[in-house]
Amino acid sequence: MEKQEFLENYLVDRKGTDCSKWDGLQAKFGEDDLIAMWVADMEFKTCDGIVDAMTKRVQHGVFGYGCVPDRYYELYSDWMEKRYHFPIQKDWVRFATGCVTAIAYMIQAFTRPGDGCMILTPVYYPFHNVVTNNDRKLVSVELDYENGHFTMNYDAIEKAVVEQDVKLFLNCSPHNPAGRVWTEEELDKVLAICEKHHVLVVSDEIHQDITFGEHRFVPAATVAGGKYRDILLTLNSSSKTFNLASLIHSHIVITNEELRRQYDKFASGTNRTEVSVMGMVATMAGYEYGAEWLDSVLEVIQDNYKYMKETLAKALPKVVVCDMEGTYLPMLDLRAYVDPEKTQEVVQKHCRLAVDYGEWFGASYKGFIRMNLATDPKFVKQALTNLIAELG
Repeated sequence: MEKQEFLENYLVDRKGTDCSKWDGLQAKFGEDDLIAMWVADMEFKTCDGIVDAMTKRVQHGVFGYGCVPDRYYELYSDWMEKRYHFPIQKDWVRFATGCVTAIAYMIQAFTRPGDGCMILTPVYYPFHNVVTNNDRKLVSVELDYENGHFTMNYDAIEKAVVEQDVKLFLNCSPHNPAGRVWTEEELDKVLAICEKHHVLVVSDEIHQDITFGEHRFVPAATVAGGKYRDILLTLNSSSKTFNLASLIHSHIVITNEELRRQYDKFASGTNRTEVSVMGMVATMAGYEYGAEWLDSVLEVIQDNYKYMKETLAKALPKVVVCDMEGTYLPMLDLRAYVDPEKTQEVVQKHCRLAVDYGEWFGASYKGFIRMNLATDPKFVKQALTNLIAELG
């Protein structure tokens, strides 16, 4: 589908629909007339196949307990095999109401209070909270940063693992908000460190389908021919892919039988949530009918990013637009123009933008902002116009 046709068919005004992104501005930012460029969902209606499948289910009129059909696992496995060479076996799969909730389950099931859990910052701020709120020790290792590009510091990672007695590593791949799609070589190095020191790895791969150009997503479970599967707990979902976050439906994939047994024992007393029937129906339809829609979404996001890069390069050349190999949430380094201590004042009060601030993801990132590009190009243009007018 041509980009303009896609925008005409799928862009939607979400104001007044009780959505967090727009109708939650007052609660989050104290003002309701900002341009919402923050929380990670889209201004695009999901694909027609998903709407049709959900409509059919709604018209049935019964919303009782559900069970997952074999067809679900077939579609999920086909999607993963065709795109990532990672066919999924039914026995490996468990369900949760979201990937952050699933992280909490993994922490509770496989670690004890006080155990070290490692994150690589800057990283999605619920990663920080889910560790500390479960009374585990948060071990933060900063990614190396240079001119908009983030890389792993393997020496620092291994030093932290040893000195802080890390038991579990929260991997974010593709990485939010660093925008990196970790290569197999990069993943191999960090997973080897974890294997060497008996560290379990929870790999949150929720943005797996949002990648660009030559940057191809590699599931951690496929690295080195599946070498690290015995230490891996993989989390993913169709929610970012097809804009389905409120359907509260995600996957836990555990290939190792002993880890599955341990998780199931934990879940028997804690995770008693039934499967989200509407999330299941939507996910099946997305995997069956949503590929073309996704291609169009990726084109819009990539064009928004290109416009951002080119516009800021001309008007504010010292703003660093960080890499966006994956996700739709690039970071902007504004420190050449804005006192980091005044970033929120400038961006919100003067530029009228609602964004995520760098220090939410890591203490060293004051002066950075994260912007959501899965949106109407007019919002991107207006946001950049406001930034340029204020900082130029």
